[in-house]
Order: sequence, then C-alpha cells, then structure tokens
Amino acid sequence: MSWISFRVGLACIVITISAVVGYLFGAPTEATLQGVLVGSLVGLSLFAVVDTIRAHRLLRWLRARREEPPPRDAGLWGEIGYRVEGLILSGMREAALEQTRLAQFRSAIEASPNGVLMLDRNDQIEWLNSVAADHFGLDPTRDLRQRITNLVRAPAFVDYMQEGAWGAPVKVPRPHGQGSLSILIRPYGEGQKLILSSDVTEIERTDGMRRDFVANVSHEIRTPLTVLSGFIETMTDLPLTEVERRRVLSLMAQQTTRMQALVSDLLTLASLEGSPRPPVDVWVSLDKLLAEVRSDAAALSAGRHRISTEGDSAVQIAGNESELASAIANLVNNAVRYTPDGGSIAIAWRLLANGAGELSVTDDGIGIDRAHLPRLTERFYRGDASRSRDTGGTGLGLAIVKHVVQRHGGELSIQSEPGMGATFRLAFPAARIRFLEPAPDPRRAEAITQA
Repeated sequence: MSWISFRVGLACIVITISAVVGYLFGAPTEATLQGVLVGSLVGLSLFAVVDTIRAHRLLRWLRARREEPPPRDAGLWGEIGYRVEGLILSGMREAALEQTRLAQFRSAIEASPNGVLMLDRNDQIEWLNSVAADHFGLDPTRDLRQRITNLVRAPAFVDYMQEGAWGAPVKVPRPHGQGSLSILIRPYGEGQKLILSSDVTEIERTDGMRRDFVANVSHEIRTPLTVLSGFIETMTDLPLTEVERRRVLSLMAQQTTRMQALVSDLLTLASLEGSPRPPVDVWVSLDKLLAEVRSDAAALSAGRHRISTEGDSAVQIAGNESELASAIANLVNNAVRYTPDGGSIAIAWRLLANGAGELSVTDDGIGIDRAHLPRLTERFYRGDASRSRDTGGTGLGLAIVKHVVQRHGGELSIQSEPGMGATFRLAFPAARIRFLEPAPDPRRAEAITQA
C-alpha cells in the first residue's frame, strides 16, 4: 500500500470511528447529525495533531546534524524521511568521492617537479604546491588570498603578468639570487590564471659548460695548429740550417703530440659518457694495474722521482680494466708532472672501516690552492694554465678520473695545500672489492672475531 492510500485510509478510519462515537454519545433529541459532525471534527483534530507531531519530528531531525537515523514513522512522513536520508547519504558518498579525487589530484601536482600556482580573477593566490612555494619564496598557508605581484616583485615577472602575452615563458631570477626560473602563464576559467614554474638553473649551468667546452676545445686545438702552421711556413720560406731544421721539427712534434693527447682525452670522455656502467662480475687485478701504472710513471719520471707502492693490493676490483687503468694513470702522471725533481710519489691501497677500498696517490709537489679544489674536476679547468701547458696537461685528466670512479660507484676526493703536495683518493664500494685466494679477506676475519 502506498503512503497516499495508507494516509487516506487512516483518515477515513479515524473519521468513521469519531462519527460512531459522536452518534453513540450524542443527545437523542438532537438526532444523530450533530453527534456525527462533532465526532468527525474531533477525529480530524486528532489526526491533524498526530500528523503535526510526525512532521515536527522529521523537521527537527532535518535541522539537527543528522548523525542519528530519521524517525521511522509510517505513512507520508516516514516515506519522506526515508527518501531524504537516502539523498543525504548519496550526497555524502559523492562528496567523499570528490574529496578523494581532489586529494589525489593535489598529490599528483605535489609530486610534479614543476611549480603550480593558481590565481583568481584578481590575481590573488588560490592554491599552490610546495615546489611553487619554494620557487617563489612563498608560504602555502600564510600567503593564500594575497595578490601575487605584492609578493613576487621581480620586474620581469611583473611586466610579464601585466602584458598579457603569455605565449612564451619568461626567465626570472629566483629569490635571493639562488638561480633562475622559467615561468609560463596559462589563462583558464573566468579570468583565472595558472602559473607554471620550473628551475632552469642546472640547464643554464649545463649550457654554459657546453659553450665553455666548445670554446676551450677550439682554443686548445687552435694554439698548436697555429704553431704548426707557423713552423711549416718557416720551413717553406726560409733556408734553415740542419740544427735549426731539427729544432723546428722537434717543436712541431711536441705540438702534434699535444693535439693527439687532447683528442685522445676527448674521445675517452665521450666514450665514458656514452657507454653503459661497468660490469659488476668482471674482476680486475689491482696488482696488475698498479704494476703497469708504476712502469709508465717511471718512464715519464726518467729517474727524477722516488715512486713507491704501499699496502696490500692483492685484491680485485669489479669493473672495466681500461677505465680503471686510465683513472689511476692520470693521477700518477699528474703527480710526476707537478712534483719537482727529487720529490716522492706514493701509491697506496687500504681497506676502510665500512668495507670499502681506497686507492690514494700522494706527492710532495707544488700543491694546489684551496680555492681551486672544488673546480679541479671541471673540463679544461686549470689552477695555473701556463704551468699545465708546460707540463703537457690537457685539462681533462681529472674530469676523466671523476667520471671513471663515479661509474664504478665510488668517489674522488682531493686534499692539498700550496707547497705541501697533494693527495688524490679513489674510494670504491665494498661490493666491487674482493680478495684474491688464498689471501684471506680481512673483512671476513673481522666478522668472525666479533662473533
């Protein structure tokens, strides 16, 4: 039975009962009509009172926080309460789903490496992610509803906001001169704006290094080519004695060797940057590497230095043999070049406390000023350019060393002071070191002792 049928039937029953009661208790002299009317009025009044009470209970539930279920009355008000409760629960489920979607959307934006900032039609901040807060130096909570140009006052950014031509991004400095930002504005909605920012500091630094690299390569190659060209013209145009001719040819050979070394180092760097990481299951004997490096260093020194090897090097390193040999040879050859005659060069291997291994090359040569240490591994960087050229350096050796050791999971550290010599350390991770049999692994013995 529907609530309409139920309601009509209930009203008829109440009125009928009231009429019967009115007829039975009505005065005989007044016949039955007045009794029936009075009874009907009383029945309707009772029905209206009950109906009002039910409506009031439902209205009170609607006005409350609706944490409890609605009144479970029969009839119209019970049906309304049931339907309203269903609509409320459905709305709550939809709202919870939208909140979940919004939270997921904001989490995705937070995970973005770019800054995202939303402005209303008055250019006031509606929302921003943590990356944008870091880029612009803003507080995600305190700066909401603030006008963006009151907080970000870089002239390039303010002009970009005002001109309205946002087809291309604009580059502005980060707050406190910490780098550069690329900013792009996209309009949306009704006068709202989306500001996208990205940190281009590293890109600019890389571009600068690339430009410097090209300029340095051009300069380094042009110098010996100019010398060779001059010598060729001299030999062509001037009659030279045998002694002069030999001297010119010797100088030409030196410049040719210099260009060959430069090209060789450039090819080595290109190979390192374009090849996969060294294998972890190919083992190289450190004793063999050091023997070859020491032999080459002795030939370069020609007896002018004392070269020694220290520590137990009966180990193997997992990696690329030619790369490791190149890195160690660069360090030892640099030590020979920058150490005066009669100086000492020590090549040492030791096991570190964390199980890693360290190869160090120490000399008592001219040393390096501390101001130059952070940049020594940059390509073509020289603390003393003229001295480097005099010793035959290309300015790429330490860059090669750094690439090699990083490709093998290790680190390069440099310690030096002017007049106090220098120490270059290559630290290799424990996973890339193993001891040759039957020599025991000190790490294994130490673990057994501690147990």
